[in-house]
Amino acid sequence: MSTNSHFKNAIVRMPCRRMVKGLSSAGLGLPYYNLALQQHQKYIEALAKCGVEVTSIAADENYPDSVFIEDAALLTPVCAIITNPGAPSRKGEIVAVERSLSQFYLEIERISAPGSLDAGDIMMVGNHYYIGISQRTNHHGANQMIAILKKHGMTGSIIPLKKVLHLKSGVSYLENNTMVISGEFLYKKEFSRFITIQVNPSESYAANCIWVNGTIIIAEGYPKFKEAVAAHGFSTIELDMSEFRKLDGGLSCLSLRF
Repeated sequence: MSTNSHFKNAIVRMPCRRMVKGLSSAGLGLPYYNLALQQHQKYIEALAKCGVEVTSIAADENYPDSVFIEDAALLTPVCAIITNPGAPSRKGEIVAVERSLSQFYLEIERISAPGSLDAGDIMMVGNHYYIGISQRTNHHGANQMIAILKKHGMTGSIIPLKKVLHLKSGVSYLENNTMVISGEFLYKKEFSRFITIQVNPSESYAANCIWVNGTIIIAEGYPKFKEAVAAHGFSTIELDMSEFRKLDGGLSCLSLRF
């Protein structure tokens, strides 16, 4: 499998004070806004350390979950696709994201109703995109996405989810034919051809990690996972994600990387 090209840019969105009203099933309590701001700044610094230029979109108090910018768009090498988020309270998040992306992309496509799609349900592997069918992404949205990808010379396929919120809550692609896999994805035939790093059930949150120009950014506090990633030759940066975890958010959720 071909290795992803070097990421040059990332777009993030600042946490808003109303993030305490964000959607959550984690049962870990409300996030602390000031601590979330500090953790978000560390995230930006980690991206910059990996050689990425970071663009930041201002916080918007109308959208408590808007810090999780990944869900609002899928960025490919040839086009950006604005999604139609599955949670009604998040649909307006796409406006500011599209405005920002128009500075970088000439070609912008869109997912429209009755299709719903969160890009946290999409994992890019070379020119192929795995799309999770979840509480937030339906078949209409997935099929629209596959049609758009096909139009631009790429491919997509569907992966049904049973337990996790988003596809990338349980699986992450680290380039070099290597994939992090946990839980319900361990025995998916679609992933059997990859070199796999299996996540211990006690560290399932660690499955959401990101490859950024050869470095893997991982959540702090998962020593078995860190050791497994290092054993495959990757260098790592650990970040405290406690406040975003309270809102079912992970590392990939906090940026658009391209």
